[in-house]
Amino acid sequence: MDQQAGEQPIVVEHRGNWHLVRLNRPGKMNALDTATIAALRDALEAAAGDAACRALVLTGTGRGFCSGADLTAGLEPGRDLGAAIETSWNPMVRALHRLPVPTIAAVNGIAAGAGANLALGCDIVLAGRSASFIQAFSSIGLVPDCGGTYLLPRLVGAARARALALLAEPVGAAQAEAWGMIWRCLPDDALMPEAERLAQLVAERPTEALVLTRQAMAAGLPLDDQLDLERDLQRQAGFSADFAEGVAAFREKRPPRFGGARNRDDRT
Repeated sequence: MDQQAGEQPIVVEHRGNWHLVRLNRPGKMNALDTATIAALRDALEAAAGDAACRALVLTGTGRGFCSGADLTAGLEPGRDLGAAIETSWNPMVRALHRLPVPTIAAVNGIAAGAGANLALGCDIVLAGRSASFIQAFSSIGLVPDCGGTYLLPRLVGAARARALALLAEPVGAAQAEAWGMIWRCLPDDALMPEAERLAQLVAERPTEALVLTRQAMAAGLPLDDQLDLERDLQRQAGFSADFAEGVAAFREKRPPRFGGARNRDDRT
């Protein structure tokens, strides 16, 4: 049964062949505490284990997407933050990046610190026009985490990434789109309808091929090694039922009906 808003830090809605996952602490701007991190990881792992789930949308309840770590919930000076990252934060981030279905972030307000990097870690990032992204870490004497130092240089280039991390200046949704940080900036009232449309669209596409594409693009290998990786991933895709269906549909001049079978023993 789907969780109900107000009862849990994460709300999961099953929308047929995709899941909608909401960060659900609107009074805290969906800040991440230990319980929320654990619940989000559980939601991601549940999606990974659900053969009927072929896409996932991540968004926030209320006026914001996620304000980052909850600084009122045990994030104290003198604590070993590396240990907390190793046991709690990094497993959540890895669960997102290794999810065997495409992911869509619908950023409905501020995405700060870990919240920004959580959003940017999704395969497709949409943002309402009022949304903004801020690498807030330097403002409290920390370094970007949740994959920020990996994602930002790849998305906006080294010069912008360094400045965003060092200065902690917000980037509005329109600017984020212009820089290539996100896929699309939308009017606020169009954000969720577009996220739902894309979720349904990708849920009907060849799931394994989409996830293998993510794996290839994330590798960033030297050319010869990248070509070898493409060879190996194409070999895997070539044996899939979805490839057989795609070719059959092309030859029969009809829309393909992809089954979306995915290999959960070889997640990317």
